[in-house]
Formats: sequence, C-alpha cells, structure tokens
Amino acid sequence: MRVAVSKAEIESEIAGRFGDAFKVQEKVAAFTISSGISDLDALIGGVPRGAISEAFGPASSGRTSLMTAVLAYATTHEEICALVDTNDVFAPTTAAASGIDFERLLWVRCAANIEHAFKAVDLLLHAGGFGLVVLDLGDVPGKDARRIISSWWYRFRRTIENKPTALFVMAEESCTRSCAALTLELSGAAEWTKERQAQNVVPLHPPKSIVNPLRLSHANLLQGSSIKINRHRPLTASTNEAQFKVKNFLLQAS
Repeated sequence: MRVAVSKAEIESEIAGRFGDAFKVQEKVAAFTISSGISDLDALIGGVPRGAISEAFGPASSGRTSLMTAVLAYATTHEEICALVDTNDVFAPTTAAASGIDFERLLWVRCAANIEHAFKAVDLLLHAGGFGLVVLDLGDVPGKDARRIISSWWYRFRRTIENKPTALFVMAEESCTRSCAALTLELSGAAEWTKERQAQNVVPLHPPKSIVNPLRLSHANLLQGSSIKINRHRPLTASTNEAQFKVKNFLLQAS
C-alpha cells in the first residue's frame, strides 16, 4: 500500500511541473503536404510532415516529374521550400513549366559532394522554417547512396519528428532504410505518337527511297509519359499501387 501511495505522491508532484505527462495521449493525425498529383494523393494521402519520405527509381522513371510536381504545389501554397541538388542537375528553365514559384524556393548546389549535401540538409532541417526540403540523390550511383551511414538518416528523422517540415529524398535506389515513413518505387514508360510525324524541313538532297520528303523516318514525337508508383512503406490492406500520366510534351526525339 505504501508503495502505491508513494507512487501517487510522486506522480502528483511531477504532474504539477509537467502537466499531463502521465496521461495517455491521443495520437494526433499526421499533417501532410499534397504531392500536387490527385491520383498519387489518393494512394498516399500526401507527403507527411515531420517525417522522411523517399521516392526511388532508375533514370526516366519519373523522379524529376514527381519532384517538380511536389515543389510546384508547395511553393504555390505558401510553403517555403529548399532543394538540395547534390549533382547540380536541376534545370530551372525546364522546371518553370511545372509552375514552381522560385521566389519561395532555395536552391542549394553541392557540386557532387555528398557530404556537403547532407550538411546542407542538416542546417535546413534545424532551421525549422521550411515546409518542404527535397534532397536530390537521383544522379548518385546506387552503390554510393547505399553507403551513406545510417546515423545521418536517424539524425534527420529525429530533427523533424516534431516540426511541420517534410523531407523528401529522391534516389536511384532505396537508401533511407527504415527511417522513411513513406517509400515509393517509381517506374515510367514513354508514350510516342503512333505514326511518324511529317516535318516542315525538306532535305537538300533527299534520298530516292524517301517518297515524301516532308516525312522524316527517323523521328517521332513524344506525347508524354506514364508513371507507375509502388508503395513499399507503409503497406496497407488496400491497394499499394497507382499510375498517372505526365502532361504532354512538345519534344522531338530521334
């Protein structure tokens, strides 16, 4: 009995200083930032704040399209964002078409120095004022990304767990291990015109084999691309896959 009384007295004393520390707290619903893609939001519910999210896939899998879509939505919805560009591959002129508000985006170029990139992310997360921080490791070889020590990811997770900041990591292969609250695997496929398109350029000396000199047999028009997303974490009893199309491009490839 005395033990029970002593415990009650201790709890009463501590409660006077720390409030409801001994009460069971209700789990607060996680806040998210929309990805800017309705089909993806229907699958994941948005990019979680206070947590690490990861999207990985090979080249042409849709990493850049997803990254620009997330940044475009966040910067146009009153979020201050930062992009840590490890290999200096971000192209503002191309990304501008997605609607990114560059007045609300801090672009950090790291000249292929992974250590500098992680130190930059650390500073940004401790600042606490960014709604979204994107770490682009997409052009870092998978074997190098996997060698990143786990303590960095644990440090990042610990830093933002009680902050309204979302850390989104883009990579060729999964590298955040168990520290990510959301992990997405991307795969993409280009969609081309079914018929080869006539061009407005006539060769100076067209080969006799070309019946119509206005039609270039070596060129197709890229209409767009389809991106398939497989959610690895968290898994649910319902669907864990989604697919969406990137808007049409006016690009020509040969």
